[in-house]
Amino acid sequence: MILINVFMDLDKKLEKYFKVTEKALGKVKINEKVKINIKESAEDFLDMAERYFKDAKYFRDKGDKLTAFAALNYAHGWLDAGARLGLFKVKDGKLFVLKK
Repeated sequence: MILINVFMDLDKKLEKYFKVTEKALGKVKINEKVKINIKESAEDFLDMAERYFKDAKYFRDKGDKLTAFAALNYAHGWLDAGARLGLFKVKDGKLFVLKK
C-alpha cells in the first residue's frame, strides 16, 4: 500500500512540474536589454541554491523524500545555471554543466 501511495505521489508531482515547466517555457522571452550586476547575481544564485538545499533537508527530515528530491534538483539547478553563466569559479564538469 505504501509503495502504491509513493507512485501516486510521484505521478502527481511529475504531472504538476511538467505543467508548470511547460507553462514557464511558453512565457520565457530573451531580454536583450538586461544589465547584470555579476556579484549581486552570483550572490542571489548561491542564496537560492542554499535555500533549496536547506528546504531539501527539512523535507527529508520530516519524511517527505519526494519533495526533498525535488528541492535538491532545484538547488543544483541554481548552481548549474550560475556555473554555466560564469557567475561561479568552477571547473568540475562532472558536478556542473559548463560551457565548452
